[in-house]
Amino acid sequence: MKWHKRFTPWLTKHLALPSDVILELPRITMIGQIHVYIENHQGLVVYSETELKLKTNKGYIQILGSSFVLKMMLPEEILVEGTIDEVKFIPA
Repeated sequence: MKWHKRFTPWLTKHLALPSDVILELPRITMIGQIHVYIENHQGLVVYSETELKLKTNKGYIQILGSSFVLKMMLPEEILVEGTIDEVKFIPA
């Protein structure tokens, strides 16, 4: 397992691949406080008008706010609109 931790950053750097793809990290794109698009998640854990919580391979992403509307959900992508107040990473 140790070689894997040393090899993946090297692979990312030398092959010019995006680190989120190689390291299986989530990619979060926000437009102001009104729109959040998240890729590379592993499933929806909590969804309400004020909270969104997604599972990732490193833990969870929690988004807090108000008036959330789920605009799109695919197996590894989600688009939410509303007022976004806070984005937290919660380690596993």
